[in-house]
Amino acid sequence: MLIIGDHGRSTRASHTDVRLLKPLLMVGLAAYLVPLVAPLITFGTLSLDLASTVNTQLTSLIAAVVALLVFRRVTVYPGARAFGFILPAFSTTFGAAAAVLLFSRASYSGSMLLAGYLASVGVTFVLGYFNQRAEPKRMYYVPVGKTGIVGDTPDVDWIRLDEPIVPNDPNASIVVDLRSDHSPEWERMLAQAALSGIPVYHTKQLRESLTGRVQIEHLSENSFGSLLPGLGYRGIKRTIDIIASIVLLPILVLPLIVVALMVRASSPGPILFRQRRMGYRGIPFNMIKFRTMVQQVATTGDDAARHSAITRDADDRITKIGRFLRRSRIDELPQIVNILRGEMSWIGPRPEAVSLSTWYENELPFYAYRHIVRPGITGWAQVNQGHVAGLDDVHVKLHYDFYYIKFFSSWLDLLIAIRTIGIMATGFGAK
Repeated sequence: MLIIGDHGRSTRASHTDVRLLKPLLMVGLAAYLVPLVAPLITFGTLSLDLASTVNTQLTSLIAAVVALLVFRRVTVYPGARAFGFILPAFSTTFGAAAAVLLFSRASYSGSMLLAGYLASVGVTFVLGYFNQRAEPKRMYYVPVGKTGIVGDTPDVDWIRLDEPIVPNDPNASIVVDLRSDHSPEWERMLAQAALSGIPVYHTKQLRESLTGRVQIEHLSENSFGSLLPGLGYRGIKRTIDIIASIVLLPILVLPLIVVALMVRASSPGPILFRQRRMGYRGIPFNMIKFRTMVQQVATTGDDAARHSAITRDADDRITKIGRFLRRSRIDELPQIVNILRGEMSWIGPRPEAVSLSTWYENELPFYAYRHIVRPGITGWAQVNQGHVAGLDDVHVKLHYDFYYIKFFSSWLDLLIAIRTIGIMATGFGAK
């Protein structure tokens, strides 16, 4: 759970630091010792090459510890399914470790490194299973002020506090709307709970943590100012976008040519689809992607343009190859060109058609604020919600976008990138 609130932060943070030592020790031992006996189990003999053994053991240990730290860091964010990040985290670090050993021409044992990878992944799965079972799902809430969090998070066992008495529960956490006026009795109880080491969470902040969404209710709220993205990371992110695009473009050239030929053969019309979308700082741009629908006659009028821009469930305009491209998100890859132009990023709020964006801005408060960061090929709303079209769903999507802007960071981008890989395989949220 994301640690929110001053009262709960120090207590929970210290416990978290202590709890991290055990998995670090167990995973580290597995990654260091199992490779040593792996050749004995597999081939009936221990490795006699001391240099190869030491290199492999140390590399396995470093890769496992880094993977565990990355795994623990990215799963801090709400909406993360912890077990889904174990394999990507460890595969990435062990793959990088193998590449370093290979290119440095250091002696190592592939079977030992594989054994370390399997052992550390296995131990992490076991620890994660027992940790998930031990994690408390019970929270107490003060029934004063805004308590919408209770209805928004049905997976939590919510217990109503009818009297200002500190719960006699070693795993207690108290949720309260700190902006409401409370009686002296309730204020004394909350202070006593905090002094006793019981976390006291503000409803609005905890709601963001549990749902992965940020709501802006008033323009004068202090939290609106905190939604300004980190300026330092914005420059780093742009550099990463450019480097990643330059590296991937030569690799993707042949696959993109094959896809282009398939699109050409699927139905009459151009290979690429171009659409005017609302972009960074509210500046429209021409977004490109592979055409996935039959070619349409140009529409006139705001209502017709808006209707044409919305993709609905089982849309009969989608071609057979287009359905596969949309499900796998391959149709979005030509947007590498948009990234190199500075119009888009790999990760960010999805850009909407200008006609839709204008409509949403008229209907939804603060909608234009999502344009404060570059739009992306994938984003926080996409990995949590998928494709939406209805106004109510777009409102929820806006809350996801605000969450991304508020917690704009490399760790959140890494989380989105890992989850996007799974979504490309499952086709979640595609239309």
